[in-house]
Amino acid sequence: MNSQFTPKTGGSQVPRNIKNLPLKKIFLVAIAVIAVLMIVSTCWYTVNEKQQAVITTFGRVTGTAGAGMHFKLPFGIQQVELVDVNVYQKIEIGYRTDPGGASTETVTKESKMITGDYNIVNVDFFVEFKISDPVKYLYNSAEPELILKNLVQSQIRNVVGSSTVDSVLTDGKSEIQQQIKTLITSELLEYDIGLTLTDIKIQDSEPPTTSVIEAFKNVETAKQTAETVINQAKAYQNSEISKAEATADQLIQNAEYLKQKRINEATQQIAMFEAMYAQYAQNPGMTKVRMYYEALTEALPGVKLYINTTANGTNTELLLPLESFVTDGEDN
Repeated sequence: MNSQFTPKTGGSQVPRNIKNLPLKKIFLVAIAVIAVLMIVSTCWYTVNEKQQAVITTFGRVTGTAGAGMHFKLPFGIQQVELVDVNVYQKIEIGYRTDPGGASTETVTKESKMITGDYNIVNVDFFVEFKISDPVKYLYNSAEPELILKNLVQSQIRNVVGSSTVDSVLTDGKSEIQQQIKTLITSELLEYDIGLTLTDIKIQDSEPPTTSVIEAFKNVETAKQTAETVINQAKAYQNSEISKAEATADQLIQNAEYLKQKRINEATQQIAMFEAMYAQYAQNPGMTKVRMYYEALTEALPGVKLYINTTANGTNTELLLPLESFVTDGEDN
């Protein structure tokens, strides 16, 4: 006969099932609670503002999610991969910056190039890009950053190889950067790897030897000197033009004044002539005589005029000038 009691030396007997049953239940409940918590914890995920989540169900992409807390199916049915889409990333061509940013290391095999006029130059580029499509970024290629870097290097050498050394080292950098950016943007549309180029800049460009560097510095100095001289000449030209314009304005004003003066004089003479003609119309004979005497006075200034008053001119009786009478009267 089986007994439910186990004898104990020196003490009372305790039922075995009464002692062990609560511990098993507590253990099972604890395991169940932990399992539920683990399952619940795998059903939720959080996406920050700089990220975008790509959701796969049984390994197939079924959607994306933006910032916030989201639900997914547990037990690996749905997987979530977070992608930094609102973060600008960089690629350094021709140099490498240490993590602290305190120093840089030159990568000659990337920076050394040949120009269109067969000169060797060292050119460093800074490339900035971001992820435009997280799904394509994850699944359209194995290493999209490496593809972008190779593409950038290819187009850089293409553009630099068709440019002159002067444009690469001095005044053509902006145009070169724009050409490279346009070509890379077009290529990225064809590759469709979920990346977009935001900026590309020439960090540094220089000849490979010291003597050539000094020569280009001298060339740049000469260009700056020439530009200074040209600016000074333009300033002198502008000042002289201003003086000439002022002189021209003065001459024009004088000419306008003389023109108006001549017009006024002509108008006055016309008025005098018309007045004289009105008098002539009233008494032509007397007016003719008076005009004749006035013309003689103007033609022979200082000459005394004697008027013969006889009809046929045979009488020697003459009318003396009036001024002689006036003079004699004053003397008396």
